[in-house]
Amino acid sequence: MGVVTDPIADALTRIRNAARAGQRRVDLPISKLAVEVVKKLADAHFVQDYKVIDDGRFGRLRVYLRYTPEGRPVIRELRRVSSPGRRRYVKVYGIPKVRGGLGMAILSTSRGVLSDREARAARVGGELMAIVY
Repeated sequence: MGVVTDPIADALTRIRNAARAGQRRVDLPISKLAVEVVKKLADAHFVQDYKVIDDGRFGRLRVYLRYTPEGRPVIRELRRVSSPGRRRYVKVYGIPKVRGGLGMAILSTSRGVLSDREARAARVGGELMAIVY
């Protein structure tokens, strides 16, 4: 494996690819930020569950994907918005409504990683990290 310059984009891409391939679970390199992002996906029922696995070295983040009864992945789109080369910040009134509220935006704020609804309720803006629906 090479050096990953954007671990969140890497994690989102791994989840997206595993969902499209019909995998039940996917392992990600662990980081505090990745755990927080996956926790938000689990809270919004986009993924079934997640586990932090201690493999004796760095540890892994195992994500169990969710599918519809017809076998289609629940995650239709999972996209990184802000990147290390081009950060995207939004004020509280600039937080996008994803698919009219059916989707979710994930923000990194001064109060930690929040969903779009949580950020609006807390009246804080931040870095718009990802959009999922």
